[in-house]
Amino acid sequence: MNIDTETNTADREIVISRIFDAPRELVWEAMANPEHVGNWWGPRGFTTTTEKMEVRPGGEWKYVMHGPDGAEYLNHNVFTEVVKPERMVFLKAGARKGGGTEVSAVSTWTFDRVEEKKTRVTIRMVFETAAFRDKVVKEYNAVQGGNETLARLSEYLPTMPD
Repeated sequence: MNIDTETNTADREIVISRIFDAPRELVWEAMANPEHVGNWWGPRGFTTTTEKMEVRPGGEWKYVMHGPDGAEYLNHNVFTEVVKPERMVFLKAGARKGGGTEVSAVSTWTFDRVEEKKTRVTIRMVFETAAFRDKVVKEYNAVQGGNETLARLSEYLPTMPD
């Protein structure tokens, strides 16, 4: 996958952000630890089974999202940059089992300390073309799904030990 993330990407990207009432290190742990990520990853009604998660440059993250309608979404991501607890970048690849658009994007997650116990997470996904981004938004309801995923993270964080 060779997606240009440096030149003007506004028409090819999805950006979702949310502030959490939790310290940055805890939010990072929820995202980077396979024991936690499966408890909140995905839109409402979805569950996630992590097969492999190595949060390091070159590491793989393989998981299956199980939709409420029984559909399975196979994902294979490769981390290209990891700066704990500030930022992770991965090449995202996935599709609905049995058919559907193959999603490919560069996904950047940033974890910014807003206050001592408040963290802003920003997800930026850059696609190869605007038309492809639009197709993913329409077919997979990507913006709403991203917002629901962050809402689930917000609900999960208070259950984690500080």
